[in-house]
Amino acid sequence: MTVDGKPPRPIWLDEKSGAVRIIDQRRLPHELVIMELAEVTDAVRAITEMAVRGAPLIGVTAACGVYLAVRRDPGDPEAAARAGRRLKAARPTAVNLTWAVDRMLAALAKKPADADPLGCARGEVAAITAEEVANCRRIGEHGLTLIAAIGAGKPNRPVNVLTHCNAGWLACVEHGTATAPIYAAHDRGIPVHVYVDETRPLNQGARLTAWELARHAVPHTLVADNTGGHLMQHGLVDIVIVGTDRTTRTGDVANKIGTYLKALAARDNGVPFYVALPSSTFDWRLRNGIAEIPVEERDPDEVRYVQGHADGAIRRVLVPPPDSPAVNYAFDVTPARLVTGFITERGICRATEADIGRLFPEKQSH
Repeated sequence: MTVDGKPPRPIWLDEKSGAVRIIDQRRLPHELVIMELAEVTDAVRAITEMAVRGAPLIGVTAACGVYLAVRRDPGDPEAAARAGRRLKAARPTAVNLTWAVDRMLAALAKKPADADPLGCARGEVAAITAEEVANCRRIGEHGLTLIAAIGAGKPNRPVNVLTHCNAGWLACVEHGTATAPIYAAHDRGIPVHVYVDETRPLNQGARLTAWELARHAVPHTLVADNTGGHLMQHGLVDIVIVGTDRTTRTGDVANKIGTYLKALAARDNGVPFYVALPSSTFDWRLRNGIAEIPVEERDPDEVRYVQGHADGAIRRVLVPPPDSPAVNYAFDVTPARLVTGFITERGICRATEADIGRLFPEKQSH
């Protein structure tokens, strides 16, 4: 996969300037705009305003934010901690954000007294990024087995996958989570077709997942959010694969609003419903997702307006009457009982505390 002839990443460090560069995902798919993050304020704004989004990418961006704070004030031992507090407040649901900030602060706290803090911060950003890339690649390898097994039962016909929101490389760094098995299957020559939920209110499926899949030449069809149940009733979906922004140790899953409805439809129609995630997206402290996972409530104008491309420009259009109120919950929580299994970097497991613990025994003391 390439974008403008280069392997794609939604975030990277500029080797010459030391600044962080990102793809501004608010402008896709109609404009490919590169933004520079020069200081922690820029990183906070990019996360809050969703120039970057997706749990793994939010984590990497937060790590970069701590790096930028150290870059600006390398002699101030409190600069990273102050930046960390600001970054943690940027968005409440994605646990990768807190995980990455805490990891950056721990690395800086453990560095030798005579070590260069900027070099330490830069090295930890590189380590976090490399690990998340490797984890997503492994998710693809493990998830490939599910798609291959389905494909073996329907020779010469594509495996139909339903997705929700964008859990591709734009939401991670490479490969994606939910898309990683899809890309792996496509690259192995397994016929695969993706039904792409539009994913209101910000249309991350229509804008981002469809853009990604098109550039990788993966066959796909855009559908309205409420179409999934109909497709499942008529045998047109073989497997649902989604991502997650925070998952409890017991298997409850917070993901983009509307995921819960897909899980209900999948259960009613006997369609396997899988969640793809790296271990950094588990919140090992939590047991009850509905009661304990904070659900972000965003600007109602994201519901009231839609964005599209017309007359050579990106435009916002008001849909309801101007005085109609709206509410904008960004996520919902799918109970573990509706999840067939998790696809992680260590393998596939059922959505139970015991089976998750089998893959991640070192986390069971938390």
